[in-house]
Amino acid sequence: MSEFHPMQLNRRTFLSQTGIGLGSAALGSLLAREGLGASSSTNGVPGQPGLPNLTQRVKRVIFLCMSGGPSHLETFDNKPVLSKMNGQAFPESYTAGQPIAQLQGQALKCLGSISKFQKYGANGQEISDYLPWHAKMADDICIVRSMVTEQINHDPAHTFMNTGTAISGRPSMGAWVNYGIGCETDELPGFVVLSSVGGRNPQPIASRQWASGFLPSRYQGVEFSSTGDPVNYVRNPAGVNVRQQRNLVDAISNLNRHRQQANGDPEIASRIAAYEMAFRMQMSIPELTDVSDEPQHILDMYGAKPGDGSFASNCLLARRLAERGVRFIHLYHRGWDHHGGLKKYMDVCTGLTDKPTYALLTDLKQRGMLDDTLIVWGGEFGRTPMSQSGKGDIGRDHHIKGFSMWLAGGGVKGGTTYGATDDLGYNAVENVVHVRDLHATMLYLLGIDPEHFSVKFQGLDMRLTGVKPARVVHDIIA
Repeated sequence: MSEFHPMQLNRRTFLSQTGIGLGSAALGSLLAREGLGASSSTNGVPGQPGLPNLTQRVKRVIFLCMSGGPSHLETFDNKPVLSKMNGQAFPESYTAGQPIAQLQGQALKCLGSISKFQKYGANGQEISDYLPWHAKMADDICIVRSMVTEQINHDPAHTFMNTGTAISGRPSMGAWVNYGIGCETDELPGFVVLSSVGGRNPQPIASRQWASGFLPSRYQGVEFSSTGDPVNYVRNPAGVNVRQQRNLVDAISNLNRHRQQANGDPEIASRIAAYEMAFRMQMSIPELTDVSDEPQHILDMYGAKPGDGSFASNCLLARRLAERGVRFIHLYHRGWDHHGGLKKYMDVCTGLTDKPTYALLTDLKQRGMLDDTLIVWGGEFGRTPMSQSGKGDIGRDHHIKGFSMWLAGGGVKGGTTYGATDDLGYNAVENVVHVRDLHATMLYLLGIDPEHFSVKFQGLDMRLTGVKPARVVHDIIA
């Protein structure tokens, strides 16, 4: 039995006795920035020891989620054979025994693309006429036409895209990244979520899609409101100053200390960190959202009207978050569930997202930030190459066997197309990329070996990439 030294403290004792001290340290940092205390510097939030353990090609991720599932057949996957078969019976050999969300038992007919495609960039990237602004960045994006996933309905498909499993309650990819390598700011959360709406049948997005699961709660995503104050109660009430808040944080920390002594709450450290972050956000959030320092030509490039809740304004905010050291920024645009009104709502969705996406990529590029930023664009799945017989207002069903996404930024081969679906756009048949492969590639670009990045949970070494083999898609890496 080892001898206990009188100066040693176990974890519980340390936390219980230093709750007030840590809270006061957070307040001291805030006071320093207002010239009311000792000087303080921000060094970011560290990740796990030994990470990154590979060459870090990018420092941050901006994930542009087109929630609802954009049709690959109206965006990046031109299928002339399908168009020639428009209106004909869809071959049963493709669909027999296959999961089709809302078309089971229906007479299926081929539905060719309602858009034209043209070739752009040095390598002739095929891009739909729905995406004229994407066409301008053809040389910067790597289009992956061979994505596959495992869940055919929206919520479980989002869960799978975000966590690598359909089991609810697992850590999201942003939480994994934030946990693994930390972030470069301690004034803002390392993982921020923004959402906008516009299109057909906007699907709800549950907050568990950016949860931390079995990881400490401090690594979960923080959803910012797109209108009004991004964070509720971020501004001080009238008549309350910083020194008065010190009394409040000391009182709360004292209560936390007593509760820790009573029941050993394992989340006490996260709670203290949350109070620390809250103090710092009271200084950083107003500055973040004050775009008066943005030139008019930048606002015009995005088409942003700050505070309007649009995807355009969220893209501008994403760039400002990236500049300030946020590690993972997840934007959702809800409205791509095009079971009907395909033409109408493709116009709506691309009209709201096409130009701002171009603006974000271009703005990062102009500032020298695209080299160390990974941008990912895509939905939770794609759409079917057929429609229901006799359906007057044509649309497409959910599809998981082959769809398109794109990546851009540091370490990615821009101006390239990877993988392919068959002639009818149904099955991914060449260089198939599973969602877990996407996760593995993302981690690799961030400098994390995906096969050796795990957390012990319920007796298993849990990974974002799961227990099945996941490959890094080296062919799309520069």
